[in-house]
Parts: sequence; C-alpha cells; structure tokens
Amino acid sequence: MQKLKFSQSLLLLRRSPFHSKPLSSSAAAAAAADAAAVDVEKIYRILRRYHSDPAKLASVLRSSSVPFPFPSSLVDRVLLRIGPSPSLALPFVSSVVGVGDDSSVSPRALLSVLSRSRHLPSALALLDLLRLRSPHLLSPDLFLPLLRRFAKSKSNNLTHHAIQLLDKMPQTQDNDHSPLLFSCLLDALAKNDSVKDAAKLFEEMKEKFPPTLKNFTSLLYGWCRAGKLDEAKYVLVQIKDAGFDPDVVVYNILLSGFCSAGKIEDAHELLSEMRRKKGCEPNVISYTTLIQALCSRERMDEAMRVFVEMRRDGCEADIVTYSTLVGGFAKCGKVDRALDVLDGMAGNGCRPNPATYFPIFVALEKEEDLEGCWELMGRMRKGHCLPDLGIYNVMIRLSCRLGETERALEIWDEMEMGGLAPGLDTFVIMVHGLLGQGSLIEACKYFRDMVGRGLLSVPQYGILKDLLNSLLRAGKLELAIDLWGLIVSKGGELNVCAWTIWIHALFSNKHVKEACDYCLEMMEAGLMPQPDTFAKLMKGLKRLYNRALAAEITEKARVMAAERNVTFKMYKRRGVIDLEKKMKKKKKKEQKKGKEWKGRSGTGSGRRRGGRDSPLSFDNEESSIP
Repeated sequence: MQKLKFSQSLLLLRRSPFHSKPLSSSAAAAAAADAAAVDVEKIYRILRRYHSDPAKLASVLRSSSVPFPFPSSLVDRVLLRIGPSPSLALPFVSSVVGVGDDSSVSPRALLSVLSRSRHLPSALALLDLLRLRSPHLLSPDLFLPLLRRFAKSKSNNLTHHAIQLLDKMPQTQDNDHSPLLFSCLLDALAKNDSVKDAAKLFEEMKEKFPPTLKNFTSLLYGWCRAGKLDEAKYVLVQIKDAGFDPDVVVYNILLSGFCSAGKIEDAHELLSEMRRKKGCEPNVISYTTLIQALCSRERMDEAMRVFVEMRRDGCEADIVTYSTLVGGFAKCGKVDRALDVLDGMAGNGCRPNPATYFPIFVALEKEEDLEGCWELMGRMRKGHCLPDLGIYNVMIRLSCRLGETERALEIWDEMEMGGLAPGLDTFVIMVHGLLGQGSLIEACKYFRDMVGRGLLSVPQYGILKDLLNSLLRAGKLELAIDLWGLIVSKGGELNVCAWTIWIHALFSNKHVKEACDYCLEMMEAGLMPQPDTFAKLMKGLKRLYNRALAAEITEKARVMAAERNVTFKMYKRRGVIDLEKKMKKKKKKEQKKGKEWKGRSGTGSGRRRGGRDSPLSFDNEESSIP
C-alpha cells in the first residue's frame, strides 16, 4: 500500500478548507452539482484502474479532463464516493496532496483516510501539526472517528497509545472534552473485541476520569460479548459498590449475555429479579431477548410461556417479538402455529411487515408448497403488506425448482410492475432456475439484462461457469462467445478466475483452438494463466499438432514467469502436478457416484457407456475453479 509522507500533510494547511463561496441561482447550482458529480465519477474510474500504480495514477489525474488541482470540495466528494476502501483512498490522497501546493484536503478527510488505512502514527503526527498550526480545528467530532478506528486496530500496547491519543485533545478550564472522548474510546474498545484492553485502560485512568455508569455499561457489554460472564457479574458488583443503581439497560445487557451463552435458567432468574426490583421492571427488549434465545433452540413451548407472562405483566409485544415467534414456529416446520401468531398479531393492532412473513415462505419452500406460498402472498396483499425482494426470490426459486418456469416469469413481471428492481441475487436465482429447466435462451436473456444493469461488475463464478458450460454443451458456441464479449464490453472486472472459467469451458467442450486464443488475449491483458490451465492447453495442442500456437503461449508464459520471479520450469511442473491431482479427485468422485448408482439399481451393469461419463479425451479433463 502506498504510504503517505508526513511532509505531504503539511500542504493541507496552506489553504483553509473552510472558505466561503458566493451564492448562486438554483439553476446554476444544479448545473454545478451535476458537473461535479460527473467529475467525481471520472476520478473514481481512474482510481479503480490505476490505484496500484501511484506514479501512473498521478500522471493520469493531471492529464484528465477534470481541471487540476482539485478543490477541497471535490476531494471530499471523491472520498465519499470511495467509501471504506483504503486501497483507493490512500493512493488518491497521496497523489492529490503531493502534486501541487494549491491542492488541499480537509483535515477531517485526511484523518479519516489515515485511520481507515491503519496509518495511526501518521494520524497522530497530523494531530500534532494541527495542534501547533490550527488548534481551532481540533474538536471532539474530529477525534471520535479516529478513536473508533483506533479501537479496531488491535495494535500492541494499545492502552499506552490510547492515553497518548487522548492527550492530543486541547483542554481548557471551561471546555474539557477528555471525559467524553475517554468514554467513547472505552465503548469502542469494548465493542471491538478488546474488552481486556478497555478494562486495563479503565483501571489505569480511574484517578483522572472518575467512573460513570456509562463506563461500567461499556465494560459489561464487552465481557458479555466475549462470553466472560464471571467478569460481567463482577462489573455488576462494581456498579453497586460505586454507588450506582443498575438500570434496565444494564440488566438487559447481562440478560443478553446469559442467553447468548445458553444459560437460559440464569436468564429466567435475572428476569424474575428485575420484576421484583422497583423501577427496573423488564421491558419489551428484556422479554424479546429471552424469547429469541428460546426460539433459536426450538424451545417454542417455553417461548410461548414467556410471551404469556409478558402480556400478563402488562408489557405490550412489538413487531420484533411477534416476528421472532413466527420465525421460531416456521423454523420448526409448524406453519399453522406461525399463522396463528400472525392472526394474534393483527388482532392486537401490530401490523406485520415482509420480514415477519419471510420465515413462513422459507418453510413452505422446504415443503415445496408453491400453492401455499401463493395463498400467503394473497394474505399479505389483503393486509396491505407488499412482498419484498427476499419473498420474490423464494417464489421464483421454488417455481423453477418445480418446473413452473412460466409462473416464475409471471412472478418476475409482477415484481417489476410493483416497482421493485431485481438485484444480483434475484437474477442469479432466475438464471440458475432456467438453466436447470433447460431454458437456455431465456437464461441468456436474463443474464444479458443483469450485465446491462451493471450487476456483474465482479464476476459471479458459479453462474458464469454454469451458463457458459451449458451453452457449449448444447453446441451454442457463438452465443457463448457473444455473452463473453458482452461481459468484457460492459467493463466487468475479469480476473484470472473468470478467464480460467471461460478457457476451461471452451477446452472441456473440445474448442481447443478458441481456448488458446482467449488464453493469449488474457495474457495480453497482463494476467498469467494458472499452472494447470497452461498444462491443460499444452496437452490439447500436442494432440492437435499445433506447435506454432503452443510455442507462442509458452514464450509468453516464460516471460511472465520471469517478471514474477518464478522459474518457468517450476511453473510448468506445478501445472502438471495440479492437473494430475484434479484428475484423480474427479476420478474418485465418479467412482463414488458409480458405486452409489450400482447400489441403488441392485444390478452389476456398472457404468453407462458413452454420454458425459464416457472417458473421452477432452471431457475427462474438466476441472473446477477453487
């Protein structure tokens, strides 16, 4: 990862990022916003392509159509577009800050990038610089994101660095934010699996920061999250010894810890203690936590008893409580009981949402009850609850599994007419379902739509392999090539695995020449074939007596191996070994299937002759991508 030089961070203070801008008309402002959005997208695409080469990135940014140097507002918008990706953010900030004195990055943005990239020493150095040059920029909201990232770092000697970070915050008699920051740091450590460090920091800083109920609550949450219930109970004792009265939040955290650890009896006792304690009666969260634990263990009778106690104590159940019970009964296969809970839910004025219905759809899918799903969907509409994508996914998958492809297409049309845009999962379910029913043309249609919507930016290896192999086995080579060209033209991120799937699919279906041509195309794109792919192609070309093509691929592979400091002899040998291992693994799998088939049939006929199980020259060499 590209490191950000500390000297570059000096440049951000050469111009204040908080300068005022003249007001403009609404039309001009809208036009400027649209132009800025276009610039942000241009820069983002450049980053995606050149982030691994800092020198090339800086050069392309300077020569792009976006005026350089970038204003701080544009830099902030680009960082927002990048999101939590340090592999893109750090090279971008390094290039922008390091190119010219006129460029600027706001301290908040730079600190965010440094913390996300785990460059904590550089972040601390930047805080020192701000403290000397612009102390007015230091505020709690500037520190809080850094504290949270710092807690996630799990670095060595964490407590020492934490105290060092707290000391960076300027203090005055009238304005001391250190207790707030200390409390936030303690909470962040406890929530990021560093509760031991949080407890150590708490003990070391007791004199400077008097304990508060929030501090104890953070430690209690951390110990419960880590499953250390003895330590959690000790924190409860500390709360009482410090003169604090535990509230319902404290008890709910401990109750959740008991439930997560499977100590249901202790959870029942704690709930009874809460009932006896005045002013700390269990609320809907308390009861729902215990009900969730019981439902997850399929102890539905106990869950219903707790639900009855909850109603008897005057605590009204909410949608989470009802949804938990519905999901519990559905998981046990008791669909009728789940529907009864739904009826009671409506009778008590609590309106179910799609998440409440979803577990019932899943249970009906396991039973392959498509008609039951249709009836439940009609019930949803009567209750003015529209299905979401998850429910439509279940309906489409079940329809395809039962061979009801026409019905699946109707469900798809209904989903789009209802204003729901299908996501990647929905497309994958539909394409797989159509392939399973042999509807190749329809599957290609939906695959094209998926690629056209930009949902295949990162290849889905399963659907890619199934679709390409299905087309090639059906003799539709031109259609398969057309689909591959569509993926390439739409800017999909084709890595070695994606290329390997395509090359192996061609080779396994006896299109050796085409497989070699695409291998050369992959190598031209700077991607080196996997060793077993190279060995497989050489084996196929040897059978075809195509020495010229074999020599061309070999020479390119030799050069690429040298560039990667790998001996070509080792690369070639590794390919042969990997190919032999995959062949043996496949042979064992076929033998196991043959024995199972022989056992079921009760005859000694053995394998069928011909077909896909026949040991033909190329079909017998198909290998899977790990």
